[in-house]
This record gives sequence, C-alpha cells and structure tokens, in this order.
Amino acid sequence: METALAEAKVRPPMPVHITVLRAHDLKGVKGDSPVTYLRSEFNNVLLGDSPKLEATPGQQTEYNFTTSFDLGGDGPHSLDDVAHKPVIVTVIEILPKEKKQKEEKTAVLGQAAVDLLPLLKGECNFKVTVPLHPATGSPLEHIHSDVKPNLEVAVSVPEPLLTESQINDCNLIRVTMEAAYCVPESWNPQGPQYNYVTSLQIPSMGERDLTLIFSNGTLKAGGESEPTSRQKRWPMSGIMAPGAQHIPESFIFGGAYEEEDGEMNRKEDREFRTEAETYRKRVMWDTERRCYLDKSAVTSLQKRIAECRYWPVEIMRVPVSTTSKSKPGKAEKSEEDTQLSFHGVAYVNMVPLLYPGVKRLRGAYRIMAYQDAEVLEKTKVQSSVLRDLMRQNNLMGKLTAAPLGQSTPHVKPAPSRMEKAPKEKDGSRRMSAVIKPVEASDLDQAAANTQAVSPNVEGQQYMESGAYLILEFSLEKPLVPKRMAEEMELKVKELVPPRAQLNRRTASAQKAVADYHNQVTSITKAILEEYCDLFGQQGASGLEVDPQVLEEQKCQLNYELNCSGKYFAFKEQIKHAVVKIVREKYLKTTAFEDRDQLQAFLSELYIYLVDQMHIALNKTLFDDREEPPPDPMTDMEQLLRFAKEAEMNEDFNLSETYYKERLARDRQCVDHWLEYGSFSLLVGDLIKARQCFHEALLLNRQHLHSLLLCGIIAVLLDNNEDAEVFFEDATCVHPSSVLAWTILGLFYEIQGNDIRMEMAFSEAGKLHQAEMALERSAANAQSRVPDSGRTAAAEARDQGAGSKGGAEAMGGNNSMSPRVQSASGGQSQASHPQEEKLPNPAPKSPLSTVSKSKAETVRGARSSISHDPPSTAGSIYMETAQFLFQVNAIQFVQRALAHELLSPDGGATCKYYVMCAQMNLLRKEFEAANENLREASQIDHQNPDVWAFTGHLRYLSGKKGEARECYEHALSLVSDASDMHPVYLRLGSIYLQEGEYEKAKKIYLMACKRSPTCLTWLGAGIACYRLEEMQEAEEPLSEANALNNRNPIVWGDLALVCLKTG
Repeated sequence: METALAEAKVRPPMPVHITVLRAHDLKGVKGDSPVTYLRSEFNNVLLGDSPKLEATPGQQTEYNFTTSFDLGGDGPHSLDDVAHKPVIVTVIEILPKEKKQKEEKTAVLGQAAVDLLPLLKGECNFKVTVPLHPATGSPLEHIHSDVKPNLEVAVSVPEPLLTESQINDCNLIRVTMEAAYCVPESWNPQGPQYNYVTSLQIPSMGERDLTLIFSNGTLKAGGESEPTSRQKRWPMSGIMAPGAQHIPESFIFGGAYEEEDGEMNRKEDREFRTEAETYRKRVMWDTERRCYLDKSAVTSLQKRIAECRYWPVEIMRVPVSTTSKSKPGKAEKSEEDTQLSFHGVAYVNMVPLLYPGVKRLRGAYRIMAYQDAEVLEKTKVQSSVLRDLMRQNNLMGKLTAAPLGQSTPHVKPAPSRMEKAPKEKDGSRRMSAVIKPVEASDLDQAAANTQAVSPNVEGQQYMESGAYLILEFSLEKPLVPKRMAEEMELKVKELVPPRAQLNRRTASAQKAVADYHNQVTSITKAILEEYCDLFGQQGASGLEVDPQVLEEQKCQLNYELNCSGKYFAFKEQIKHAVVKIVREKYLKTTAFEDRDQLQAFLSELYIYLVDQMHIALNKTLFDDREEPPPDPMTDMEQLLRFAKEAEMNEDFNLSETYYKERLARDRQCVDHWLEYGSFSLLVGDLIKARQCFHEALLLNRQHLHSLLLCGIIAVLLDNNEDAEVFFEDATCVHPSSVLAWTILGLFYEIQGNDIRMEMAFSEAGKLHQAEMALERSAANAQSRVPDSGRTAAAEARDQGAGSKGGAEAMGGNNSMSPRVQSASGGQSQASHPQEEKLPNPAPKSPLSTVSKSKAETVRGARSSISHDPPSTAGSIYMETAQFLFQVNAIQFVQRALAHELLSPDGGATCKYYVMCAQMNLLRKEFEAANENLREASQIDHQNPDVWAFTGHLRYLSGKKGEARECYEHALSLVSDASDMHPVYLRLGSIYLQEGEYEKAKKIYLMACKRSPTCLTWLGAGIACYRLEEMQEAEEPLSEANALNNRNPIVWGDLALVCLKTG
C-alpha cells in the first residue's frame, strides 16, 4: 500500500485540459444578445475566466476557452477527485451600465457540470454536450422546453491517466446515501434549521481510511411517498444552479423489499416500511459519492470485509450556524452550543460484496443509538468518525460552508470582475465560502460533554421511532469474479469427457459370408424367373407334378441356361464371393504345396459352401422367421418397486439385479443410472456410484440431479475441487433451483467458507420465497373462482377424499372395523394439523448438533432472507434433506437437518423428528429413533408417518405385538403414510405369524392392489393356503412366480398346493 502511494506521488503531474467550445441558445436578462463570459472551476479551485463575448440570436457563441489543472504529484487534485467531482462551468452575464453606475453588475445565467469519469477508464480525450442549468432567477428558467441551452465541452490529457494493467486492477465504488425514514418525532421541518449528516469510512490508497461525509440532508414531513425514480446528486457544495446538482444519467431505482440485502426485507417488515415511506418523516440525501480504488485499496477492502462483516454508518444532527455578518462573541457562543446531537449508527453487513459476481448491495438498516462499546464489539472500530472530525476542527467548517440542501439552495451571486481581485489575495484561488475558524478547545469540550452523557438519550429516539437508513454500495467490477457458465461447462467436460462412439465394424469373415448369401439369393431369383418363363403355366396350376416330368424340366432348364450363357454368368458372379470366403474365412492366400492338403481343403470348403447355400435358400424360399419374443411381464416402474422392496429387506444382491435389469432394458435413461448409483451409495460402493453418476451426466449434460450427485460423490471421495465445479455448474445451468443453491451452501459449509455459504443459502431462500409467493397467488386466484363453476364430480371427489384412507384400511367394502369407522367419522378435517415448534431443544442426536459460532453465522445469513410462516412445503433445508435421503447421501442429510433446526421456517417440527428417526433406523440406532419418534408424536399424534416408522422400529426390535398396534393405527388414520408398502408387508407377516390368516389375506390383497410385488402375492397365496383355499392360493402364487421365478419359497408353496389338489 505504501509502495502504491509512493508511486502516485513520484509520478509527475499531468495536465488536464478543459475546453468550452461553444454555447447554444443563450438568453440574457436584458435581451437575446447578452454579453457573457465563462468561469471554470474544479475541486473548489478557480481555473480561469474567459474573455467577454456577445451572443448573436439564433447562432452559436464560440468561446473556445481552455483551462487546465495538474493532476497527481503533490498537487491538491487526485484521482479520487476526478472520480467524484465535476468541472463546474458558470455562464455569467455582464449587465449594461446604468446612469451614475461606477462598477459593472453581473448575473449568473446558469451552470453546467462536466463529469471527468471517462478519464479513469483510459480515455485521453472526449467531447460532451452538457445542459446549461439555469440559476435561480435566471431568464433561462423561462425558455421553452424544446429549446434548452447547452455547452459543448472537450476534455483531453496528453496520455492516459491509468495504464491498462492499472485499469484492470483498480475498481470504482459508488456509495449512495438515499434517505432515513421514521426519524424521531422531535424533528420539526418548520423549526430551527439543522444539517443532517451521515458518515462512513472505506479503505483508500494511503495508510488512513477515506472518510465519506454526506451532509445537507433535507427533512420532510411525509404525507406522500417519494418518486420511484430519483436522480442522484453530486457530493459537493457551491453549485448555484439547482439542476446542476444532479448527476447526469444516474438515478435511484427502488425495488421490491424482498430483493434487498438489508435488515428489513422480511414479509413482516413490508407493512411498516410502506407506512413509514409514505406518511412518516424522513431525511433525503439522494447523494452519490464515487471512490477510486487502486489495487492495494481493493485488496484492503476485501480484507476489511472478511475480517469484520459489519461496518458502521454514523448519523447525527447539527445546528446550522450562520457566521456571516456576526460578531466574534456571538460566533464563539454559537460554536460552543454545537454538540454531537442525535448520534446514531447503522450496522451494514458488507459480506454480500464478497459473493462471486456481486456488484451491488442495497438495503434498509435500522438506526441504533451510538454506544462506543457496542460499536467496538460489532465493527471493531474504536472511535467515532464524526467525533474525531469534530475534534480535528474539520467537520464543522465543512458543514458551515455547505448549503442547506435542495429545499433552501444557497445561491450566491457571482463576484464581478472588479470584485474578484481583492478576494484572491491569498493566492489559493479558492471558490469556497469564507469559514470562520472554530477554537479546537471548544470542540473538544463539546465532544467531552457528549461523552459524559452515559446513555445516548437522543440516540435512543431512533430506536423508539423505528428509524432506518437506506443506502447502496455499487462496484464497477465485482470483488470476487464469478466463473462463467461456459467455463464451468468446459470444466465439467474435462472431468467427465465425452466418450467417442466406436464405429460399428463388421468382421471381414462375416461380411464375406453375407456377400455369399446375397449372391446365392440373387442367382436363386434369376433361376426362378427363368423357370417361370419356361414352365409358368404348369407351375401356376398348383397340381402335383410327376417326378419324371420334373426331371425333364430340370434337363430342359439346364439346357437353356447353358445355351444362353447364363450358367457361366452365374458361375462368374458367385466366384468372387467364394474367393472372399477362402481369403477372409479360411485365411488362405497362398498356393498349396501338397495336393492332398488341397483336396482336403476343397472338400471342407465344398461342405461349408453347400451348408451356407442351404441357409440362404431357406431364407429365400421359406418364411422361417422366428416369432418376436413376448413383452416382459414387468415394466420399469415395477422393477424399481422390486428393487426398493429388496433394499427394505436388506437383500442387496436381489436389489442390484433389478437395477441392472433396468439398465439392460434401457441404458439411455438418466434415471436408471442415477437410481443404480444411489443404490451403490447405500451399499458403500463409491467407485461404482461415481461411474453411474458420470454415465448419467454423459447422457444429459444439463441434468440437475446428475450434476448434484456427481458433486456429492466427489465430496465423499475427497475431490473437493471437482465437487465445486459440479455444484457451481448446477447453479449456472439451473439458476432458479432452490435445491442446487442449498446443496452448494452445504458444500461451502464443509469447506469452512462461511461467506459463500451465506451467499448460497441467501439465494436459495429468496428463490424459495418467490416460489411460495407464486403458489399463494395461484391459490388465491383459484379461491376466487365462484362455487357455481365447480362440477358435481369435483364436489364428489372432495366429499370422498376424507374417507378414502379409512375405507381401504381393512380391505373390504363392508369389512371396516369399528376403530376405523370412528377414526374416519371423527376426523373430517386434514390429517396434518399445522406443525407447532417445541420450546425444548432437539433430542440428543448427532443430527441436531452444531457449534454456537456456526449457529450465529447461519442466523446472520438468514437475516437477508424474507421468511414466511411455516407451511406444509417446509424450509429449503427440509426439502433438500428429503432429496438427499432419497439418494442415500447420508453425510449431507445430517448437515441439512442441523440447519433445519436453526431455520426460522423449520425448527423442531414433526417432520424434522421423523427425518431424524429415519436416519436412526438406517443406522440401527433404535434408542435415538425411539426418542425422536416420541418427540414427533407429541407434536402431531395423528401423523401417519410417525405411527408407520414407530411400527418399523418395533418390528425391527422384535416387538411384533407393539408393531402390529402401530401399523393398525397408521391404517386407521384418514391419510396414508408416505410409503405404505412396508406397512402392508410387515403387518401381513405379523398376522401370518399370529395365525390370523383372514386379516393377513386382506392386508396382502390391499398391497397387491396398490403395489403388487412377488412378496405381496406370495403372502396372499400363503394366507389362502393356510385357510385351505387351494384354488384361490394357486392364482396369487402363480402371479408371484410370474413376477419372480427365482424365489424358492414360491416354488415350494406351489408344490404344496399341487400336492394338496392332486
């Protein structure tokens, strides 16, 4: 940093030339031909005055007036001044002298502001046409709107201010102080005038930070909302024309509260902010301060944000002191009364600027009372910026000279050419107003008095009124570049390169035989045509021909073929095919040395050729094509169900067989590879899982789940760089995917990158809220449909939905038990009441443990996400946990559930405890599963999943009686569990073991109706066999054998049935 500053000082000063070429449509006080001159100034330094020129109506006024100032070195002007200060060009009219007038009078017609920012972008010269804004009382105010006066200005430098490397390394940050809303009620716009000031610091080139001061805030009473689009103002005083105070083509655009990054972007804040920004008092700045950041300053900015996420933005109110024409005693008394009153601070979370690709940070931040201890704890800033400036006797001088704001512009007539000389005796050629110095002891005493008040009473009024500050940070280039989607796609292709399609090459021997078959077929067709020409009528009769006649026809056909020469043509036609067979099939390319070998080879060749000739003739003369194989008994969905069933029974070999069969039927289906890879994750075969996920990605490069699972398996194999590529590519290809952003956040948490973790979770939260808003709007639109539009069928479905689960519970039309009838009759409403959060902590489980510091970090990330009340859709973490559990990514499920416990949308809900119990059951942790299910039942005792998993827990623990009760209770509820298949299977097996074969039969038949498998039909067949229903037992056993003919129990039961039936 010191080296960069030294280089800036060593560099020789560079002149910047400003040339005002001409003016258009000037109009004076006394007519259309005013005598005018120009005054150019920059950074409150007068650059020069032009000669006097008389304007001609309808023509341009050619000034060609050039001024310059030196930039760099030890001069007063720096690159930062070029970034945020314009060149002010004032057009002054010399009024005609009246009688007995000794000195000429002048009037300011208008001012123009020339932005020098293009110089920082590498331009050496540029020309602009800037509007000439009329001063207050100027005749230019009354010009027709179609004709606006303007100036043509050219700016040039001998060489670029920055080299190409410096332009690439530097940055430009724009800080826009918009407004403070809900300011204390004690502030009165009609009372004494005050200056409202805000301040903050950012890193700069030197050792000290750059202090930004936003003064001249305008207090408004409220009553109406501000315009949506407002033009920004220059952060400098001394501009007399009100229109010149605005930065050209720079506007403030408001947006939705949910899209902001501040503290007040939640749904519950919307009503308060709407009221505050419409009816409450506010202070308006609308001022933009640009700051040039060289390479060292950019590095310092990144380091500062990484070290401390919160930056203090101070605010205070200062009385406006008028020092002109006041006696020394009164001035000193006025300064003694000046104190740091209404000292507040807003804490701005700057971390989003470190997110990849982020260039803008805008939001509303609550104003708190300034307390040194609190500021030091949150921001690591040891002293107040405003207080330090008061001690240095800088701030009060700046604020005293500053205008009162846009509502009361401080318009000062330009000094005449005769009055200019005595005012420039100091040689500094400053244009700023004269400021009376203030004694440092007085300011120190005022600061000491402010510190002596322990509770910041005035600052507490900010908190009581709910005041908040809206400001924006905007960067020219992001601090952390974001990798482009094309770059990510190339990296994914490098990790999973496309496989070259192998050319289908037919073996040369096979090709030779195929050519021989073709020649035989061609010759056969030719001979048949010749035969039909000779004996067509006899052949067409269809009568049986005498063998002697056939022999005569054969002799006649041979005679005709030999006489016509066709026989020799056929011989030559087939000779080439025979030669190919000799060379390619028998690999004989040289002459035989032994005649016996030749004869043996010819005999073998003759036999082979005759056999192949018969094969070709049979294909040609007879239709002996085989019948196509029958369609398989099972489809893809059934095979997947069989595989999941085998997983449940821990028969992993059988499950793998079904997954492989799905792939054998269709290897081009992405889902088949993903499901087989997920199974490999379950059994711990990570290498095979990676192969499956890569195969799926090769089939579809933009498939979301393939990209995510490739990243997950890379993390499990400790290939974190590859995993980051896959996850980031998923967010690039699917930028609106909540799942992709959430899993990316979990990955960054594993890496310990808290900043990017917050970024990913914040983006996922915003997308989730947008989806919820769309769902709510769709639901509201549907609810507005009149009831008359509903059909009778829809009403019948609604009425029958409540009794569907109960009617199927025991499998018969009239076989519903009294327990089920009471359950369906007493529960007409939804079976899932709204989940309530428990005040007690989560059960003792590794799934719900997270460090305190990490929890605080995650809560800080949620502060920028707008949240809705808990809904049935769940939070982003629960949705992600459900997906991860389905694909058997258990390590990621743990982290997702830990975040779910801390999420405002989640917490210790019934769904959370059920998911924890599923994890415990998968790991055989029965005690932890029992504790989680107990907590879930206390929240929602009518949740069918709670009863189903409780039954699974009892069943796996060997408590079959308790499992039976849980399963029966789950069936008696109005709604079904998420997966009823294992409930039916295990309850049916319990009934078989207890000898209740009729109930077992009904349960198994219900399972066969919903999700038929070999085991469901087998259970039904066994139940029928135990009931001595042999004819009925044979049918389900036959169905079971058709679905799986390798099950020995099915064959054994079929044998028993056959023995019983004889």
